[in-house]
Amino acid sequence: MLKIFSNKLLVNKKGNNIAEISLRGFTLLELLIVIAILAILTTVVILVLNPGEYLAQARDSQRVSDLSTLHNAVALYLGTVPSAALGSCSVPYCSGGGGTLPGSIGACTVVSSTVVTGTGWVPVAFSNISGGSPISREPVDPTNTGSYTYAYQCNPAGDNTYKLAAKLESAKYKNGGAGDLESKDGGTNANAYEVGTNLSIF
Repeated sequence: MLKIFSNKLLVNKKGNNIAEISLRGFTLLELLIVIAILAILTTVVILVLNPGEYLAQARDSQRVSDLSTLHNAVALYLGTVPSAALGSCSVPYCSGGGGTLPGSIGACTVVSSTVVTGTGWVPVAFSNISGGSPISREPVDPTNTGSYTYAYQCNPAGDNTYKLAAKLESAKYKNGGAGDLESKDGGTNANAYEVGTNLSIF
């Protein structure tokens, strides 16, 4: 038969020790020390990892992916639709923002529509592709304010070439960053990420 002997020992009838247990809890001082250490570690992690930069990089990755998707969709449209039309080429169009081209190099016409029937901000009727549009809607910039917008323009010369652009925001991917995508994309604007078949349109 087991019984509690003092607050520390379990003993049997013969008085032999079986196991030692502690009924002691944490003191207030110990809890405060642990909380202080956790607060210091959290602050260090936030300063080192910089979550704001990681969020900006995630938005930039989305921008690069969106422009790649649009670039492929326009190329498919041009390759499969007879008498393909890339819309009015006299002005650049933007998906939103303040009517400023990515990289702040000029103005653009803001079109908020994202439909794929030819009246979206990329005025291409993707719905005319045999088998249907490869995209359900035209993507917009994750921020879509100010110069953080997507832009499109076809060549006024009428040669069915075009350009898509976006402004990147993370320190890593924007002009001068360790993974600079803006100034090394072959385009004419060192402060915007550009894709397409004619990167000198705007």
